[in-house]
Amino acid sequence: MIKKATKINPSNNLVFLISDIKNLDRQYFSEKEIKYIKSQNSKSKKELISFNRIDNWLFVQFIPKEKQEFKKLEKIRIAGDKLVSIINENKLSKVIISTLSDLEKETLALAEGMALGNYQFLKYKKDSDEKRNSLIEIGIFSKDINKNSIEELNTIIDCTCFSRTLVNEPLSYLTAEKLSEEFVNKAKESGASVEVLTKKKIESLKMGGLLAVNKGSIDPPTFTIIEWNPEDKKNDKPIVFVGKGVVFDTGGLNLKPGEYMNDMKQDMGGAATVAGAVNAIAKAKLPFHVIALIPATDNRPDGNAYVTGDVITMYDGTTVEVLNTDAEGRMILADALAYAKKYKPALVIDFATLTGSAQRAIGKYATVAMQSKAKMELSKLQISGENVYERIVEFPLWEEYGEEIKSGIADIKNLGGVAGGAITAGKFLEHFTDYPYIHMDIAGTAFMEKRYSYRGIYGTGVGVRLLFDFVKLKC
Repeated sequence: MIKKATKINPSNNLVFLISDIKNLDRQYFSEKEIKYIKSQNSKSKKELISFNRIDNWLFVQFIPKEKQEFKKLEKIRIAGDKLVSIINENKLSKVIISTLSDLEKETLALAEGMALGNYQFLKYKKDSDEKRNSLIEIGIFSKDINKNSIEELNTIIDCTCFSRTLVNEPLSYLTAEKLSEEFVNKAKESGASVEVLTKKKIESLKMGGLLAVNKGSIDPPTFTIIEWNPEDKKNDKPIVFVGKGVVFDTGGLNLKPGEYMNDMKQDMGGAATVAGAVNAIAKAKLPFHVIALIPATDNRPDGNAYVTGDVITMYDGTTVEVLNTDAEGRMILADALAYAKKYKPALVIDFATLTGSAQRAIGKYATVAMQSKAKMELSKLQISGENVYERIVEFPLWEEYGEEIKSGIADIKNLGGVAGGAITAGKFLEHFTDYPYIHMDIAGTAFMEKRYSYRGIYGTGVGVRLLFDFVKLKC
């Protein structure tokens, strides 16, 4: 929890965020210590200097030298993550960040990096209490930063961590039905509305893609609609987010090799992203109408599973020839994208851990995006990507890629050639749209095998902060 601090006591653990040593509050340091701080910063290039005062700790965090603001703020978030590791090593439960005027963005970035870096998933650890981080509260002592800004940051962090936790949950807990239940519970906190379509309703809507992928499972699918529609909304037409909710992906009858299946609980990362984003927008009461559509199921190779060569009739009547049952994410997303037409949306953005091709292309440092009729909106999303340092690289959706998914016996097929796999997947999805559309392939950014700064290890919650910033800028 991040709180507004109204005063500082001598016993508080303090973090002084400064751009220059002349800005340091000298009442807390001796002249000898100030000389040491200056030496460490100027000669040794240290940006974090720590003092253990026995009864409390003092930290001096210098703001990194960086001309571009978005890069500077990212370096500060990373500094916050490094700082929180020292805080937890020394079993500190509370710290206060003290900062001068004109450093609002920098202060919030430091607190954000600390709070996100402090996240843990310990639900299944027997000795969870022993392993739990000690830090429970970050105070901010600043004249410039009000409680509303702090509460908004708390909301963003809470919903990002909600997304991370969903991604980290195993299938033994998080079935499609349980995923929908988690969405319902979270919406009770945020004020969003939720409707969960059961298998019977999905069958009546003839969502052939979702039902086909679900055929090999003993657990029913769900289709969840999360909506925030405030009375003071500033948009006539909603923005719709669509999230891939494959709670576990074995590959179906095109079974993945074991090592490629180990992390497939994270294949619902897109669903976690859009749910986290809508709940954050609702909890912060941003005056913008947004909707999340989340088709969910697992993909298993049971006796009745869909097979290569099947022809599936989708929600919008399109027939799809199945060439690979492991290309299941696009099958369930296609039904949701077609369903989105009923809202007459201003824009639809989908998030999906869709292709290894996207991950291999640019790794963990950015998300692959494609757009149709949404060039301006994607450029704005890229600005938000810089603001929160979740950068976006655009791939094309040229019409030539459509040749790769033509089928001899159906309208289209669910797999293109070996080359350009991320793009042909996007081209498949584009077929089911008639509105401004952005496809976000988060295969490389949703899950980390090794700890990656404040993004942590395993589920990262990528996209929640991005979409919140994108909508806030529109407000």
